[in-house]
Amino acid sequence: MFTKITEQPSLYNDLEKKSVLEILTDINAEDQKVALATQEAIPQIEKLVSQIVPRMQRGGRIFYMGAGTSGRLGVLDASEIPPTFGMPPTLIIGLIAGGDTALRNPVENAEDDTKRGWEELVEHGINENDTVIGIAASGTTPYVIGALHEARAHGILTGCITSNPDTPMAAESDVPIEMIVGPEYVTGSSRMKSGTGQKMILNMISTSVMIQLGRVKGNKMVNMQLSNQKLVDRGTRMLVEELNLSYDQAKALLLMHGSVKKASDAYKANH
Repeated sequence: MFTKITEQPSLYNDLEKKSVLEILTDINAEDQKVALATQEAIPQIEKLVSQIVPRMQRGGRIFYMGAGTSGRLGVLDASEIPPTFGMPPTLIIGLIAGGDTALRNPVENAEDDTKRGWEELVEHGINENDTVIGIAASGTTPYVIGALHEARAHGILTGCITSNPDTPMAAESDVPIEMIVGPEYVTGSSRMKSGTGQKMILNMISTSVMIQLGRVKGNKMVNMQLSNQKLVDRGTRMLVEELNLSYDQAKALLLMHGSVKKASDAYKANH
């Protein structure tokens, strides 16, 4: 039987007797361990990303699957891909046990359904170009494990992000990412260090995949959606810098073409 580090007692006690400053200082001390635990997992993250990219180049998608905090973080990362990289919302998809209701309210027993995860993947027409990444701090969520098991049986690439070593979820994953952050400040509260580490790793996966797929130029989000004035201004300044235009010329060009990349390509084609 594997050890659930995520359920082990906090390294701190009598929390209710501590001052606000002590609580904040202790939480911060624990949070500093997260980036180091994530660093240890880079070889596994690299292995997963390097297998995802060719699949996405063939039209594949990424499915994040989780329950509770883990599910919410997957949905969050997926929802940030269209505005940041100008990709359709169908390329990285976050699925949470209990459906969208569970984003705000806990759905009783949803995470204990071993069949529902795979059913949802089938509803999305999953195929062998796709990748399924399970997210669970404990590594024991039945909704996720069931989906990974079936996906793997169908020849689909599987990965996972967990905070325990040698979990049942890792056993169903081609590339398990084990980010061992240690016991939580509040015992068992895996929305804390585990959640922070999951967010970091999801950022790493999606950002590196998008860069590899050509959605970033230099260090700029040249495909971002122009969904507010801040982003229009940022895009305008990118074009001013790249094309040596005035601010007003660059802004007009950007708004005409809808993205930095399209505006830049069109300008260069005509000059």
